[in-house]
Amino acid sequence: MELSSVALFCGSSSGKDPKYAEIAREFGNKCADLNLVMYYGGAGIGLMWEAAGTLLKRKGKVIGVAPSFFSLNTVLNSNVSKMILVDTMSERKQLLEKSADAFVILPGSYGTMDEFFEVITDAQLGLHSKPIAILNAFGYYDALIGLLNNFKEEGFLRPFHYDLFVVSDTVNGLFEKLSQYENSNDHQWLSKIKKQG
Repeated sequence: MELSSVALFCGSSSGKDPKYAEIAREFGNKCADLNLVMYYGGAGIGLMWEAAGTLLKRKGKVIGVAPSFFSLNTVLNSNVSKMILVDTMSERKQLLEKSADAFVILPGSYGTMDEFFEVITDAQLGLHSKPIAILNAFGYYDALIGLLNNFKEEGFLRPFHYDLFVVSDTVNGLFEKLSQYENSNDHQWLSKIKKQG
């Protein structure tokens, strides 16, 4: 699958270990190498900015999507290629989902998980068929992947819905998996749950 853009979901903090910032910069550099537009939450802090700022330094295009209630001085960064201000966090997620060709999850916490579960739930419901990838660098998301597997093993998540996301522990491996992504949803299942016509 050929991509022209990605939406990045990750922390507005940098974490305790400098390795997290390093992997975010590596991701930004890879986006530059592939000439990808990066959509992200508009922050000038944390892993979000490590990735976005790196791409901007490489003359790449970065589009921020952020709620207007965030402070420009302490949270947002106006030096991006374009900043789109919306009213709510829900609007932000909807616009990111609509705009990007794929979704990538780097280390983060509540907000990152909120974004991940929204895009994967929408994929489950057939509202989009875009690739979703988790960068499990340093085993950061081992527990999350174990939980998702438990959902499947206990019968709360169909295998073809579990397969809607891919996982890699390296940036290069992640982009390789994105390029080979095939949506696993079952069209017969979708036709049963959705209105026809």
